[in-house]
Formats: sequence, C-alpha cells, structure tokens
Amino acid sequence: MNRREFLKQGLIVSAGVAFGSVPTLARKVSANETPWRTFELTTRLVITEAAGPVRAWVPVPLTSTTDYFQGEPNYWTGNFTSAKATQYDKYGTGIVFAAWTAGDSAPVLEVVSRFKTKDRQVDLSSKPKLSEKEDKAVLEYFRQPSRLIRTDGVVAATSKEIVAGKKSDVDKAKAIYEWIVDHTFRDPKVKGCGVGDITTMLETGYLGGKCADLNALYVGLARAAGLPARDVYGIRCATSKEFKSLGRAEDVTGAQHCRAEVYLTGYGWTPVDPADVRKVVLEENAPSDPLPLDDPKVRHAREKLFGAWEMNWLPYNYAHDVQLPNSNGPTLGFFMYPQAETADGRKDSLDPKKFTYTIKAKEI
Repeated sequence: MNRREFLKQGLIVSAGVAFGSVPTLARKVSANETPWRTFELTTRLVITEAAGPVRAWVPVPLTSTTDYFQGEPNYWTGNFTSAKATQYDKYGTGIVFAAWTAGDSAPVLEVVSRFKTKDRQVDLSSKPKLSEKEDKAVLEYFRQPSRLIRTDGVVAATSKEIVAGKKSDVDKAKAIYEWIVDHTFRDPKVKGCGVGDITTMLETGYLGGKCADLNALYVGLARAAGLPARDVYGIRCATSKEFKSLGRAEDVTGAQHCRAEVYLTGYGWTPVDPADVRKVVLEENAPSDPLPLDDPKVRHAREKLFGAWEMNWLPYNYAHDVQLPNSNGPTLGFFMYPQAETADGRKDSLDPKKFTYTIKAKEI
C-alpha cells in the first residue's frame, strides 16, 4: 500500500469516561526540588509474516498528569489502513491501535511520544497530612485481586505473617518491602520482565524473577494486608545518576520496567521498587560477581527505593487483565510491550525473530 498517513492527535477519550476518578499520585513533600526533564520516545513496529488482516497495539505514556510526570500529544505514522488512539480505562491506560487489510506487505507503525518527568520522593519521616486524600472508589479498586495477583490463600497467609504486630500503614508497607528484598532474587533466565504469577511463586517457594514478578509480589502482599497498591508498568528512558544497572539510554528496546506504589494514609501514593534493589545486587557489578546485601551501594538502593523513584523512566499504565480492543487473542496479564496479531494469531512480543520492534529514547 502506497498511501502514508500522518496523524497528530492527543488520546481520544470515550464518552462517559470520568476523569474525576483518575488517581493522582503522591504530592512531593521533599524540600529538594528537581528540574523537569523532557524526553521523546519512538516505538517502531515492522510486522513480518503478515498473514491476512493485521492488527497492532502500542502502549503510550500515562494519560493522567501527576506531580512527577506530564504527557504531551502522541504522533503516529505508517502504511496502515486505519489507526486511532483510545483510552482503555479511567485510570490512564492509553493505546494506539492500527489495522491493515489482508495483502498489505510489511505493515509498519511508528508512534512518537513526548513527555516530562521529575524525580519524586515522599518524606515518610514527616508527619502525615490529613489533607492527603484519595477517592475511596480508587482505593478500593487498587485493593482488589487480579488474575495473577491474588490476595487469598498463600498470599494472604504470607502477608499476615509479614505484617504481624505492625500497626501503621507505613510500618506494614515497609515490612513487606524489606521481606521482598530479603527473600527474593533476580533471575536473569526469566524471559522479559517475568509473568507476575505470585501465587505460584509462593506455593513453589521459588522466589526468583524480574520486576513484573517481584514488584507484583509486593503489590499482592500489600493488598492482602489491606493496603491499596498497584504495579506501574513503564520503560527506562535514560541513564541513572546513581546506579549504572538502573538506566538505559538511546536504544531502549527491551528496557521495560515495572515499578510499584502503595497508598499510605497521610502520605498518598508512595513509590517503591524492591525489584530494582535486587537488580542492583545482581547487575551493578556483573552477574558473575553479585553484591552482598550489606554492600554500601545495595544499602543505599534499599533505603532510597522505599519512598523515592529516579525519573529516568516513563509510566505507561497500571492495567491488569487487559483485553485489547479489537483483539482475537487472550487477555494480557499486563500491557507493557507492543502487541500484534495476524490471521495466524498473536505474535510473541518477546521473540524478535517473529515480531520486530524498536524503541528509541532521547532527551530534548
């Protein structure tokens, strides 16, 4: 197909979507202000073996504005028959969807997203603020289990044991965080970012995985303890100022990273990332020479990543159990990678031989 389409458009919000309940994240309470940084992310898909009609879905940055993230309109180009942007849910999940008719050769889609980020930190040593409120329906939503992040059975039993004797939200959230760091490990053999089936992890006793496993375990244990919590799926977009293992720049294909947040009464949505502590352990030196937990770098990461995120990373969404619009494929546990389907079924987004895409990031 010779026709080339170019659309410049913000995300289209379906009628009836209520932005009043889009969650706002924790307000910055640190006295240290950090500057905003602007980035541009380009995701390019080239779909080979395009049997029959083809469809593709690309996650775009979080559509709700927070105190650490601001999105701008997305742009997309390609040789598609049609393309549009939709908001999947009322919690900020945006998708660019494109379709090609049967017979089109080498379907191509390129999505460009520009956004701003600022480092965030919640000072948990300060007194809680009674003014820090969140919509009760939002908090209840983020207490509910998903297909892979259960809150019953072994998850509930483990959570109860971890938080036994803890009275405050902060103490419970910190106990779960410390337990994750102490008892899990980063498994480099895991494909992509992992699956996030936390019941299987706890039932088998195999607590190795990557970010979508270890941070999902945090979310499930926190929810089982009654704390609203959520995974935040995204991608690294720049090098880290402090840890060489916690950044990626320019070609960020495969740099997807899932973080977590927990809602703490009086402090709001609070960033945590026990999975990245375990990444520092394994990769700050080299996988063949992991750092001990008492290494100064690990201790620093462990202290920092309960309450703070370095924002060399962009958030895509909080979504679980995602049924992609106009898809014939199965429900996704989470939506962090580009997806594509042909008449032969859904492509494996983690198999570059079957589904080719690149993601490039640059700081503006």
